[in-house]
Amino acid sequence: MLYRETGQFKTSYPKDQAIFPIAQDKAFILLVLAVAFLAVPPFINDYYAKAILIPFLSYTMAAIGLNILVGYCGQISLGTGGFMAVGAFATYKLMTSFPGLDFALIVILAGFVTAGVGALFGLPSLRIKGFYLAVATLAAQFFLVWLFNKVGWFYNYSPTGQITAPPATSFGVLVTGPEASPAAGYLFCLAFVCVFALVAKNLTRGNIGRQWMAIRDMDIAAELVGVQPLKAKLSAFAVSSFFIGMAGALYFGVWLGAAEPTEAFGINISFLVLFMIIIGGLGSILGSFLGAAFMVLLPIVLKTVMVDGMGLQAVTAKHFEILLLGVLIIFFLIVEPHGLARLWSTVKEKLRLWPFPY
Repeated sequence: MLYRETGQFKTSYPKDQAIFPIAQDKAFILLVLAVAFLAVPPFINDYYAKAILIPFLSYTMAAIGLNILVGYCGQISLGTGGFMAVGAFATYKLMTSFPGLDFALIVILAGFVTAGVGALFGLPSLRIKGFYLAVATLAAQFFLVWLFNKVGWFYNYSPTGQITAPPATSFGVLVTGPEASPAAGYLFCLAFVCVFALVAKNLTRGNIGRQWMAIRDMDIAAELVGVQPLKAKLSAFAVSSFFIGMAGALYFGVWLGAAEPTEAFGINISFLVLFMIIIGGLGSILGSFLGAAFMVLLPIVLKTVMVDGMGLQAVTAKHFEILLLGVLIIFFLIVEPHGLARLWSTVKEKLRLWPFPY
């Protein structure tokens, strides 16, 4: 009875095609947004902002971008860390070259710069796919990190090779730098993720999203029915890189504040975001949120239980985290390839029939 759909009639095509056609789903999302925008900011402190909420939002943006490419278009990529580095360094150059520019505009411009770079590295996808495309994107990961390490122009010839985000404002509110309040940074990232998650959801439901899914399911059949592989694959790389570039901007500008390419944007970041979409659910915007939340909260929960609660050493908790992560990835790949998003969908289906299943 909690999820009863009886009596919810759709009397027009727009109502039938709505993102949330069921009233309970719409009410739940509105409640979550109200809590996130209104209830959380008055109580947020620096620990919750920097350790949980802003990392979760930054990784969610990156996971949405990678999910568009891998989950919806079927193109394998291991270069997420490199593309996040493009977004971060584009943000740094824009912030230092145009100090008065609004930071929201800088994040969007960094996304466009990364989209251009991503489309360039997506060109091999027209000739190769699968394992070979994964190796090509892996090469992009190493090349981009090497480029940002070796070319001094990217880090303004700093002796340390590190980039540091100067204070920047958005609509008059300071959102970067040590003087920025935790609530301002959190609300800035939250607004970006909510707006662009809605954009991604609508993109995947529209014409271009259907072309991506046709290429993913069978590219030869898609071409026979009129889908242009060149346009579909390059647009997927560009849109995916746009989201990942904005994630890099939030990751560097709002969360870290300072970054060094090898440490902050190494291959570990690429695998971390890939694990997020595998556990959260391939081809699902909701899965990107669930996967990012799971991967951000897992180390904190294990530390709280194993180190603070059971008195074990921190290194033991870290080893257990790596072991558990490997087991979970194997489990989801074998038992439920659509991840946590599919499990949530199954729960909803059960609630529709409860308490009289048949």
